[in-house]
Amino acid sequence: MDLQQMRYVLAVAETRSFTRAAEQCHIVQSALSHQVARLEKELGARLFDRTSRWVRLTTAGEAFLPAARQALEAAERARAEVAAATGEIRGRLTVGSIPTVAAVDLPAVIRSYHQRYPQVQFGLRTGSSELLVEQVREGTLDAAFLGVLPGFRPQGVRDKKLGHGQHVAVVAPGHPLTMHREVDLRLLADEVFVDFAGGSAARAQSDQAFAAVGLRREVAFEVSGVELMVRMVRHGLGIALLPATFAAELHGLRCVPIINGPIRVERLIWSRFPPSPAASAFLSLLGVCTPGSA
Repeated sequence: MDLQQMRYVLAVAETRSFTRAAEQCHIVQSALSHQVARLEKELGARLFDRTSRWVRLTTAGEAFLPAARQALEAAERARAEVAAATGEIRGRLTVGSIPTVAAVDLPAVIRSYHQRYPQVQFGLRTGSSELLVEQVREGTLDAAFLGVLPGFRPQGVRDKKLGHGQHVAVVAPGHPLTMHREVDLRLLADEVFVDFAGGSAARAQSDQAFAAVGLRREVAFEVSGVELMVRMVRHGLGIALLPATFAAELHGLRCVPIINGPIRVERLIWSRFPPSPAASAFLSLLGVCTPGSA
């Protein structure tokens, strides 16, 4: 069993196609199929059920996948550590972020990092704060940027506060709220809202602000992404509460300050385990000192 065979199996599992896996691995399909078959023979079990129309993992394949990923990650980490010992940062770095991050200029940070460490493969994923915490804890992300309630401290990871700010009411041009220089939650309570899903960290910031003053509001539309939320506000379907710094960059909408409105804290999190050289260099760029920081 060798690492290349494991890469082929992972590629087939991810693409659910021998043809696409071969293209991804830059190898002819017959050669990839032959290597997978050799590995299956060595293991004494089929890893895939396949027909001319579909490919899926067998029970044995499902069991093989986590160990294969760990082996490949360990090999990549070993190469990165050796390179770092000779003064070269390389390997892979995967970072997560909420879509509305504002405490840092994330594109500028990524650009600066890439200029300093061009040998590092950089991956960026967006998602909810609760999902990002889970992924950092599991090790599928090296670091992540969260937006959470004041006082919230994620468990099972290391973290650093980056900043905090208030929400504003985001409304379509011509909305009656634009006649006010600022509004309070009592005035907003009668509005129709577009917001994130109930139970999410992003939603909790607004829900708790209204609950703290004994008010209820109508969230008529729950969405999973801020892009759809903004489009719905533009069409006049409701209003949204979003961080002021982020909302200021939205074109074609109006922002109205809120008295005693929701407050969001942005935090950077990373694994409790020693970071890879690539992750250590990224954290160092953000002012976090770790063993082996570049």
